Amino acid sequence: MAGIFKAYDIRGTYPDQIAAPLAARIAAATVEVLKAKRLVIGRDMRESGETLRDAMIDAVSAAGCEVIDVGRCSTPMCYWAVNAFSADGGIMITASHNPARYNGCKISGPGARPVSYDTGIADIERWATGTVPLPRAATPGAVTRKSIVADYQRWLFDRTGLSGHEKDLRPFTLAIDTGNGMMGELLPSLFAALPCRVVPLFFEPDGRFPNHEPNPLDPSNMRDLQAAVHAHRADLGIAFDGDGDRVMFVDEQGEIVASDRITALLAGEFLERDPGSTIIYDLRSSWIVRDEILRQGGTPLESRVGHSFIKQAMRKTDAVFAGELSGHFYFRDAFFTDNAELAMLHVLSLLSRRGQPVSQILAPYNRYFATGELNFSVADKDRCIATLKQAFADAELAELDGVTLRYSDWWCNVRPSNTEPVLRLNLEAKTQALRDQMLRRVEALLGPRVKGH
Repeated sequence: MAGIFKAYDIRGTYPDQIAAPLAARIAAATVEVLKAKRLVIGRDMRESGETLRDAMIDAVSAAGCEVIDVGRCSTPMCYWAVNAFSADGGIMITASHNPARYNGCKISGPGARPVSYDTGIADIERWATGTVPLPRAATPGAVTRKSIVADYQRWLFDRTGLSGHEKDLRPFTLAIDTGNGMMGELLPSLFAALPCRVVPLFFEPDGRFPNHEPNPLDPSNMRDLQAAVHAHRADLGIAFDGDGDRVMFVDEQGEIVASDRITALLAGEFLERDPGSTIIYDLRSSWIVRDEILRQGGTPLESRVGHSFIKQAMRKTDAVFAGELSGHFYFRDAFFTDNAELAMLHVLSLLSRRGQPVSQILAPYNRYFATGELNFSVADKDRCIATLKQAFADAELAELDGVTLRYSDWWCNVRPSNTEPVLRLNLEAKTQALRDQMLRRVEALLGPRVKGH
């Protein structure tokens, strides 16, 4: 049980860390903490999901709260349902991209506002792991099963301006890897309305993930997609994570597109429609994102890494769009939540209108040289960061998330993992030689590098 209540969600191995009895207490505690009268519950395709769902539905109903059971869905669909049914929150049963033995849940409040450790998970932990009996209502809450796929997909087309114009999209050839996650079940009906040829990779939902982990941020999980783009001469490769809230892209040449390039690309689209708006990006993102937002007359705002921080900042500033290096893309008109399908449709719409290959459209963004995120095994993270600050004492310093060191021709961010003895480094420079030089200097202070997560 220890350690399953995390910064943004609840996640552990099944059945030793999280099983039906604890899931029931978590669900009942969620009702209590949110003071909920109606909750949406959804789940992904993991084998343990049905057992956890049944336990959670029973517990929520027993607490006197109405349940809207939306069945198997993506995390963005669960967010949508919270709003569509005017619920007081939602429980999405998923462990995202984690290996098969994991499960857990993502909890949201009214309007699909994220519930993080600081805004509710800590309270849920105290209720769920305590010995005090959770309240039981005299009258159980009603349980209603809702099929939402068709309504949700119509909403996606409305939000991207494709509704009624689906067939106007160029007939792209798309290689799509869903990693045996939820999107393999959901995408066929979406693409039935579009004139695209889809080359499907691992569309069969399988919570054992027999082909590769559904984590597109790990380049090793993108190799099959890159090969498919080459083999089928696809216009674009698209990869989703297990619960469908992250998406990453491969260009027509088979090269992985860094997600900050997609943030920069879509920022221009949103600023055309909503001039001067705020666009948010996480502090690992390339200078190109800031440059493009400013060039288009927008207001760039840097954020801490993590969906709860970005969503909070978006609501505070009424930001129209946000992007993270991890492949999360957030939209004001999607309740300030992350939505991978919405991001994909916006990218396809943009490519259709521009009529150019992806690599050609993104070529002007290749002005800087980044390392990508590198992980270093560090026993004393605080001491290591202090050493780094001392070694680069003449840098412009920011401590929004870990430490960011900025110079006129390079920058780096080093931030600690919340759960592991690991420091994560992102470094970028104006030339490849300078990037490599500064990486060697920083790396010497951080210690041994480990494989990224």
